[in-house]
Order: sequence, then C-alpha cells, then structure tokens
Amino acid sequence: MNSKKIKTILIYKYLYKYSDAQNPISSSRLIELLGEEGVECERKSIYSDIKALNECGVKVVSTRTPRRGFYLDSREFRVPEVRLLIDAVNSAPFITPQMTRALADKLKGLLSQKQAKSLSFQVYRDDVNKCDNEGIYNIIDTLDKAINSRRLVRLKYRTRKIDKENKKSFTTKLFTLSPYALIWKNDKYYLVCNKSSHDNLMNLRLDRIRDIMILDSPARPVGECSEYKNFDAADYSAKMFNMFTGSVETVTLKCDLDLREQILDRFGPSVPLTATDVDHFKTDVQVAVSDGFVSWIMQFGDMIEVLSPASLAELVRDKAQKIAAVYSE
Repeated sequence: MNSKKIKTILIYKYLYKYSDAQNPISSSRLIELLGEEGVECERKSIYSDIKALNECGVKVVSTRTPRRGFYLDSREFRVPEVRLLIDAVNSAPFITPQMTRALADKLKGLLSQKQAKSLSFQVYRDDVNKCDNEGIYNIIDTLDKAINSRRLVRLKYRTRKIDKENKKSFTTKLFTLSPYALIWKNDKYYLVCNKSSHDNLMNLRLDRIRDIMILDSPARPVGECSEYKNFDAADYSAKMFNMFTGSVETVTLKCDLDLREQILDRFGPSVPLTATDVDHFKTDVQVAVSDGFVSWIMQFGDMIEVLSPASLAELVRDKAQKIAAVYSE
C-alpha cells in the first residue's frame, strides 16, 4: 500500500467522521489516527493535505476556537436537515422497525459522530404502527423500473381478514396491473395503477404488496383509463381524499369564515374564496367525488354546506342520516 497516496483520503475520512465546527480535530490527533492505519507523517505534511483538499473544493476550516484544529465545513446536509429526514423515516408506517433503525443510522452517518450522538437523544420513534413487509425496498425499486419502462407488473395484494376468532390471517389476491406512479399521501405509500378489466385508476398500498415481478408486456396507456394524457401525480394527489378514487367534478362549497386556512391548506393558495355574507364564503374546487371526500366534508359538521352538485349534497345528507340512526336509540 502506497501510504503517501492514501494519506489525503484518510485525512478527509477522519475529518468527515469526527469533526464539526464545535469539535475540530487537531493535527496531533490526525497524526495519531494515521499511525493506527500504519501511515507515518510529520505535522507539516498535514497542512499540505488540508491545502490539497481545499484546492479540490472540499472546504476544511482551520480554527482556534473552541480549540485549535480543523473541521469539515462542506457537508451536503446540516443537522436540522438530517433531523427532518430521520423524522420522516420514523413517521413512515410503510417502513419496518428494523429498516427504520438501519436507514436512520445511515442518515446519521451524514454528520460527525458527536453531531449524530446529540441527535439520537432528540429523535422519537414509535414502532407501534410500522408494517412488517421487509421487502418494501425491492417493491419500490421494482415498481420504479416498471413505471419507467412502461411495462405490466404482476403482484400479490394482501389484506387483513376479520373473523369471530380474531385470528391474524390474511386474504391474498393476484393482480396484473399497469403502474403509473408512486404517491406518498396521508403517511401511506400508494401505487397508482390500472387493472385491465376496468377503465379507471386504482390505488394500492405498497406495504400490502408481495411477490412482485415485471412482465414483458407493455402497460396500458394512462389516457385509456383516466383524464390524463401523461399522468400528473401532483394534480391526481390534490384531487384524491384519503386516496379514494372517484369521478372528478367541480364542487361548490359554502364555508364558515373560520375555515379559510383549512380550505387554503387543502386546495392551495390559488383557490377562489368569495364572501357570501359576513360569516361565510363560497369556493369552487376540482375534486374526485368519493366516500373519502364525503368523510372529509363531514368532519367540519355544519361549518361546510355543499351547494353543488346536488348528487354530492345527497351523499352527505344520506351519510349524516345513517350516522344519526346509529345513535338514535
């Protein structure tokens, strides 16, 4: 091994692993670490390597506070950014507990050891609602390849059985599907796809998919089973409520003035808001009319009224009557 050729690389490795602005690493410590790798050098050569790293675009800062030494100032991610990524991984229910821990540890590797250690005490993890599908990475990768190559996939879709004995068992169906997009919504990961026997889109949860494979046959063009010539994931996601599919319609809502923020948060800042009186406004929105949308409306009680279409108003009224009947006795 040519120690002179790898010395600069090793110094970069030590700076990446051990240093940050609050924890600079001294030249003496660098020499010590190099010695453990069987690389001997003088203090003066350390400065030459630091200079070489800076010339290559790796920003290494020489500092006297909080103590004399060097630290790497060119990391791709800052501590708050890594914290956000780890929180997202922890909150994702479609990633198993074991995979969550492994992925969080990899993200911590983007920081220095002491930064990662301090972060460990701040991050909360709840494994209660995590799935048990250890093949989720392979499923995501396979679907991504199938979508890009526009080919059919065959997969098994597993749902929980409910019986009087309360046994944990499942029903599994075999599907051949045209995949179009992967969407993360409502803390779940979904495949948007089409089953050839139907002329509409359907959504399947990735954590329920098993034994997936790509077929040689081409996928069905999305324009044959949807309003899209080229699938628009952002538009589709905005129109879905709880990922229930349905026909897209223009819906007019009369809302209590206090719901301004909720409407803008859900439909975007460009949605029209027109005052009807001092206490209410109305708005027109494009949505997929479905049970999911009905449930979303009903959570606001008498603060939202459907003005049109009449068919949606009837769905809401029927749902309210059925709920009232449950509690009538």
